[in-house]
Amino acid sequence: MNGAESLVHSLLASGVDTCFANPGTSEMHFVAALDRIPGMRCVLGLFEGVVTGAADGYGRVTGKPAATLLHCGPGLGNGLQNLHNAKRAISPIVNCVGDQATYHRPLDAPLTADTEGYARGVSHWVRTAGKASEVGADAAVAVQQALVSPGQIATLILPSDTCWDAGGVVAAPLPVPAAPTAAPHAIEVAAKLLRDGRRCAIVLGNGAMRAGPLADAARIAAATGAKLIAQGANGRVERGRGRHGVARIPYPVDQAVAAMAEFEVVILVGVTKPVIFFAYPNKPGSPVPPGAQLHAMSRPEHDQAQALAALAAALGNPPAVAPESSPVPEPATGAVNSDAFAQSLAALLPEQAIVADESITFGRSMYGRTQAAAPHDWMSVGGGAIGGGMPLATGAAVGAPGRRVVNLQADGSAMYTIQSLWTQAREKLDVTTIIFSNRKYQILLGELANVGANPGRVALDMMDLGNPDLDFVKMANGMGVEGAKADTMERFNDLFAASLTRKGPFLIELAT
Repeated sequence: MNGAESLVHSLLASGVDTCFANPGTSEMHFVAALDRIPGMRCVLGLFEGVVTGAADGYGRVTGKPAATLLHCGPGLGNGLQNLHNAKRAISPIVNCVGDQATYHRPLDAPLTADTEGYARGVSHWVRTAGKASEVGADAAVAVQQALVSPGQIATLILPSDTCWDAGGVVAAPLPVPAAPTAAPHAIEVAAKLLRDGRRCAIVLGNGAMRAGPLADAARIAAATGAKLIAQGANGRVERGRGRHGVARIPYPVDQAVAAMAEFEVVILVGVTKPVIFFAYPNKPGSPVPPGAQLHAMSRPEHDQAQALAALAAALGNPPAVAPESSPVPEPATGAVNSDAFAQSLAALLPEQAIVADESITFGRSMYGRTQAAAPHDWMSVGGGAIGGGMPLATGAAVGAPGRRVVNLQADGSAMYTIQSLWTQAREKLDVTTIIFSNRKYQILLGELANVGANPGRVALDMMDLGNPDLDFVKMANGMGVEGAKADTMERFNDLFAASLTRKGPFLIELAT
C-alpha cells in the first residue's frame, strides 16, 4: 500500500466520503487511489475557489468535513478566499494539498511555494506529511481536528513522494472531544444581568441559530424583556414559519449603531463582540454603545444549545412562547425591486429549501422580509470574501440531496466563481441560481460615499459592469445549465416556480 492509498482508506474510516477536487500533477497518486478504492464521491471544480467554497457549503449542511484536493501552493492560493469565508463561518474542512517531493523541493522548481505559510492564515491545524508511513495517521488527526467544536479547517500538505512511496498504514478514526460547555458562573452572571431591569440585548450566533436554541432564547427574552439580535453573517440559520425569527445587526455602519443604541447590557451567546465591517472616518468600530456592559456568556466553541437551556433554567424555566406568525404573502407583481422580490421569495420558497445568500446590496432587506416563508435554512457568506455564494450553493446541494438550494447572487460577485454552474450541471444538482443583474458594483458605490469620496469618471467606471453587458443566461448555457431572463415580477414568479419542479440546476437572470 502506498501513502495515497492509506490516505483514502483513513479518510473513509474517519467518515469523510466526499472530496471536492481540482487536482494537478503532484496529486496523481491520490487521484489514482481514489479510482481504485470505492466509497469516496469525487466532485470536480474548475477553479479552486469553487472547490473550497463547496466544501464550506457541504460542511454547513452535513456537520461533517469534506476533503478538498488542491494542487500545490498556488492551487491552495486560488482557494484562499473561500477558505477565509469557511473559517469565519466555522465550517469543518479537511484540505489535502499536493506539494513538491521532499527531495525535489530544494531545487526550487517553478511551483515551489510557502504552502504551509499560505495555509496557516485560513487553517486551525496545518501539517506537512514526512513519509508514506505517516500519511494515514496524519489524515486521521486532520479529520479529528476538523471536527473540534465549533468546526475547524485542517490542512494536510502531501509531498508527492509521501503519496507514491510504499509503506502506507491505514489509521483508525480518532475520538472527537465533545463541545465544551459555558461556565456555570457565566450563566449565573447572565441571569443576574437579565433580572436587573436594564435594557438588554442578547446577541446570538453560530450554533445558537438553530430552531431548538432559538426557542429557548425566545422564552428567555419573553420572560425578561431582553431583545434578541443576531450577528450579521451566520453559517446556518433555521428559520421560516413555525420557527422563531431573529433580526440581524445591519451591515451599514449607521444602521448598525442605531440598532444597538438603546442597550445598556449586551450578552454574547456564541459570538465575539460585534464589529463594523470596515473602518470609516469618525465612525465607531463596534455597534455596541461605548457605555454598555458586555458579558460573554458563551464562546463560539461552546455548546450553544446547552448554554441557552442552562440560562433558561437559571431564570426558572420560563414557559415556551409561540413564534410570531405572519400571513404567507401572495407573489408580488409589477416592477422588480428588493421588497417585491422578497415578497415573492417568501410566497414561493419550498419547504426545507436551503438559501445561499450573496445578494449583497439588493438583498439587504430580504432576510427580514422572508420569515413568513416555509421552513428553510439560510446561509450567509461568512467572511465577506467575494465569490462565496455559488460554490456555497453547490456544496450544500451535494450535502443535502432532495432539498432545493436557492442561490441569491449579485452579478459582480457571481463572476468570481461562475464555474460553479459547470459543477452543478455535471453533478445534476438541484440549485436555482438567481442573478441580480444591476450591472454595477453597487456596494462599492455605497462605500465611496461612506468614506466621503466624490467620485469622478475613472472611479465610476471601476464600479460599472457594462460595456459590454454580462449575459448570464448565455454563460449558464455554455456550462450546461438552462436559464432565462426576467424583467418583471410576474416573469420571475413563473420561472422560479417552474425551476422548483425540475431536477437539476436552473438560472434566472433578474434585471434589477
